[in-house]
Amino acid sequence: MIPLSTTLPEVEENVTLDASTAPTTPEGSGSFSPVLRPFDDSTQLTPKTRNNSRSLSSTLFDTTARTPPVRNICCVGAGYVGGPTAAVIAFQNPHIQVNVVDRDEKRIRRWNSQHPPIYEPGLNDILRIARDGARECAVESAPTKSEENKDPASISSRKSNLFFTTDVARCISEADVVLIAVNTPTKSRGSGAGSATDMAAFEAVTAVVAQHARPGAIIVEKSTVPCRTAKLVEDTLSLYRPGVHFEVLSNPEFLAAGTAIKDLLHADRILIGSRNSPSGYRAAGALASVYASWIPRSRIITTNVFSSELAKLVANSMLAQRISSINSIAAVCDATGADVDEVASAIGADPRIGSKFLKAGIGFGGSCFKKDVLSLVYLAETLILPEVADYWRAVITMNEYSRNRFVHRVVKCLNNTLAGKKVTVLGYAFKKDTNDTRESPALDIIRTLEEEGPREIAIFDPCCIPAQMTDEIRRFVGPSVLQGNGGPVAVYADAYSACNESDAVLITTEFDEFAYVLNPKGEADLTIPVRAKARLPDPRPFAQAEPTETELLALQTYLMQEAEDPAAIPEDPLDRLNPVPACSEDCPDCQVEKATGKTGYGASKEHVPKNRVDWKKIYCHMRKPHWVFDGRGVLDIAGMERIGFKVQSVGRHSRAQ
Repeated sequence: MIPLSTTLPEVEENVTLDASTAPTTPEGSGSFSPVLRPFDDSTQLTPKTRNNSRSLSSTLFDTTARTPPVRNICCVGAGYVGGPTAAVIAFQNPHIQVNVVDRDEKRIRRWNSQHPPIYEPGLNDILRIARDGARECAVESAPTKSEENKDPASISSRKSNLFFTTDVARCISEADVVLIAVNTPTKSRGSGAGSATDMAAFEAVTAVVAQHARPGAIIVEKSTVPCRTAKLVEDTLSLYRPGVHFEVLSNPEFLAAGTAIKDLLHADRILIGSRNSPSGYRAAGALASVYASWIPRSRIITTNVFSSELAKLVANSMLAQRISSINSIAAVCDATGADVDEVASAIGADPRIGSKFLKAGIGFGGSCFKKDVLSLVYLAETLILPEVADYWRAVITMNEYSRNRFVHRVVKCLNNTLAGKKVTVLGYAFKKDTNDTRESPALDIIRTLEEEGPREIAIFDPCCIPAQMTDEIRRFVGPSVLQGNGGPVAVYADAYSACNESDAVLITTEFDEFAYVLNPKGEADLTIPVRAKARLPDPRPFAQAEPTETELLALQTYLMQEAEDPAAIPEDPLDRLNPVPACSEDCPDCQVEKATGKTGYGASKEHVPKNRVDWKKIYCHMRKPHWVFDGRGVLDIAGMERIGFKVQSVGRHSRAQ
């Protein structure tokens, strides 16, 4: 039992706690898994629809009339899920006050400054409007001025409606909707260690919510949780507030690091799970109305609450399965001379398979895939389904094998010893365009390389601040491995210094900066287009007299991308933004930037074109025989070999092999 004095734990992404009492074995339930239906408010509830299908609209009893509009949302957890999700909800709903709470004062301070604790492309643009408010302005309503469209569109000012605070109790007590978005890692000790989900932080937060939430509030699971966690939440609410009614919903996130803002602004689906009751349907309708301000209602899908919880685990598990599958084929390609990219292209052309998640490499990382696969393994084990558990555990085994095989190849090519040699690791985050390092393959690779006794392990990452990488390596690998303590690991602020005098370079993250790409003339292309994969056309003419926030955001990005001089890209082309909150004189992030010469995650420079590393320059300052190990498939192998490199890549053909 959680005592009444329980306080909200620090919502750290790497927290590891012992106890977990969340039920992970489905027991008998009157709930059923109805057919998925989109949100649509055009029909009404009938006894037949109540029993046979689950169109949310047909079970809301006219939600608009009976359910009070959502005016206040509290998101508990200011991490990689809570921060961006709350920011986009506030951005798209100026009439809703959104409070993000976290006990970690350092994290909240950074959210309220020009140094947000996480980097996501596009997040800074959202924060500048929702957190800081915006001035009244006018924009041309058409790409070119014409007689028919000579009057500019007037854009009203808007007040701040996104707030970050440590005042947990107050914000929860004022909220119509409470989103729980805390970390739920894999247990490291006790029953189920290594596969079960550690629910200690989630349970503690649920207890705090139960004590402070106002009667009738909607409690939403945003964290990834085991199936039937909603029952745990309901029981906790009943324990602390007997007789008080709350509705518990499941609303899992389907965000990918590096594209989280895009995934939120243009979601392919919003999944909402609720109890099969009139009040459950009304609660689901209230939450759906928040998303419906910018997401087409056909993409808002509802299920029962347990189906929603399980769907998140299965979605990530199946994506992880594809990565492990193609990596198993990469090993076959290395042994036979086949090329894994050609194999993936051939099988990906089959519409039943598709091309996504068929990029061979050193395997998946991040906080979701491994954890969710293991949660599914534990669920199968508790249901006495050993064959199912073994099947999904093999996905993790193959992922670890892919990583180990890569490191063993490095050691083998360097004559089975790293003694006296310098090895450079390019990429520390688990994937590109993010500073998220949770379960990063690079960290495991650094651990293994360190055991081989190299002279130096140099690390560089374009999105991670060196001081923070150093601190993380100290915590998760050990202080003795750092160069300042006599160890081999050194973190660098630029790629060229990291590669200087190196015996081998390992690419462990697929940043565009590390790619070697040839243009049609066969020359190295060193320029990376601004947001190459998210380049937007001019959104004008606008659909309505006053453009939406999404249209204004698209116009701002378009105008930045169209600037002729990259060095003079305007920070505020619409002349709409308020000043960024000023930092205090003792701001530790400003001090780190001053000491390292690296300005954080480049939020203020996000729209400025970046350059790829000049591999010819790296070649000139490396030691022979110039080994490069491409763990992410970002190099043109033939082009690298023409420079003089000896290249090894996962499952890809090279003349050096």
